[in-house]
Amino acid sequence: MEGTNPVNKKLAAALSGGAVLVLALSGCSEDEGNAELDAWAKQICDVVPAQNAKIAAAYESITKAAKDSPPEKLQETDSQAFQDLADGYRARAAVIQKAGPPPGVDDGERKQQDAVKKLTTLSASYADLKKQVDALDTKDQADFASGLQDVSDRMEEVEKQRQSALGALKELEAGDPKKALVKQKGCQAASASPSSAAS
Repeated sequence: MEGTNPVNKKLAAALSGGAVLVLALSGCSEDEGNAELDAWAKQICDVVPAQNAKIAAAYESITKAAKDSPPEKLQETDSQAFQDLADGYRARAAVIQKAGPPPGVDDGERKQQDAVKKLTTLSASYADLKKQVDALDTKDQADFASGLQDVSDRMEEVEKQRQSALGALKELEAGDPKKALVKQKGCQAASASPSSAAS
């Protein structure tokens, strides 16, 4: 496994460090609120904890498997994790799409659609990574190590997409939407969880 361990550790490193896209909430809000905006925030925050838990668990499983798993186990774990990541980010995009633009926010529709588009792209990239991992030959160690290196290289591109999606989410939640989001228990719970604290 000497050939695959360094590569998978690199893969795990690319995935670790707060890859969960949590709404970047901090502080508390004492404003009077906006009923429409609060309703919009509730739609998002009601499902954020479950989505984040799934995404965080997927990253954690890849990191654990990177330590000393044999090729077959590594392939199985990474494949499932990439599927969970694809599902998790697609679900996040769907929630934001369903919630619609934040009411009364300048350029809200563009910000909403930008976040949806980038999360959807990220989801598709993880689905592609799953296919790439599924196609690896676990019987040939040299071949497997080479294929794993390709996955790791692709992960670097996907990380750029993740950062872009995170930026779009931060733009969407800036200003009044953030005030509405921090009041929602779901988003408070998600922002307080250890797995989402890193960035």
